[in-house]
Amino acid sequence: MFRTALIAGALLIAGPVLAQSQPAGDRVKVNGMEMYYEVSGEGDPLIVLHGAYMNIPSMGAIIPKLAETHKVYALEFQGHGRTTDIDRPITYPNLADDVAAFMDAVGVEKADVFGYSMGAAAGLQLAIRHPEKVNKLAAASVAYDAEGWQPAFKAFIPQMTVEMFVNMPFAEEHRKLAANPDGFPALVKKLIALEHEPMAWGPDVKTLKTPVLIITGDADVATLEHSVALFRLLGGGVMGDMGKPLPASRLAVMPATSHTAVIGQTELLHAFIEPFLKGKTPKRMFE
Repeated sequence: MFRTALIAGALLIAGPVLAQSQPAGDRVKVNGMEMYYEVSGEGDPLIVLHGAYMNIPSMGAIIPKLAETHKVYALEFQGHGRTTDIDRPITYPNLADDVAAFMDAVGVEKADVFGYSMGAAAGLQLAIRHPEKVNKLAAASVAYDAEGWQPAFKAFIPQMTVEMFVNMPFAEEHRKLAANPDGFPALVKKLIALEHEPMAWGPDVKTLKTPVLIITGDADVATLEHSVALFRLLGGGVMGDMGKPLPASRLAVMPATSHTAVIGQTELLHAFIEPFLKGKTPKRMFE
């Protein structure tokens, strides 16, 4: 969710190359918009949610990797990629409700979810607002409270302007796929407003029954302390060799990894996500 200039390089590198190998997609009406999505692979359903200013291609190779063992539904959020924009703010509850409506529209009753950045926060809200629809949630680069952002990012938010983004290279990449090629400034305005939305979900997170895999870079936009606090709210952080089952939720930290470097580490991401979704844990001594 460092939904800013830092993501430009990743978009430029990943977008044009990976777009060529994506499966054919479709569109469905969701809450007044035409939502674009792609389906690939076979197996249990897995919803994939991208970050802000991103789209399906810029999520990189993790989608086809996950599709080796899952039926992946990758969607594009309001105003992103090939999905149309509507006269409505972009908020995490709105995005979560869009995902729930999308699942209803395509006939997916319940699914695992993998989200990155903005998509991870939307996934967390999906688990909060529509728990019956989420089996397990893998959330990469996520926060549950605005106080958990790095101080440098919190200081940067008040400086954000539309003009700061409209001439950046990834703005042109957006126009190549956009349902409305001239809609980028309006999208930026909404995403800047999203950064100012209140975020204090601790009480809701604490009541979650949905298992959550928290994935963070050790130099991510959320502090390490915040990721650990999220893990503890979900029941994690206990001694694991005392004869009791391990907590259902998990925490994974990527070394030497900034926010925008998280999504490009396909093999490491997959090594975290796949055992979590399959319910596999490392064998403990004396078992």
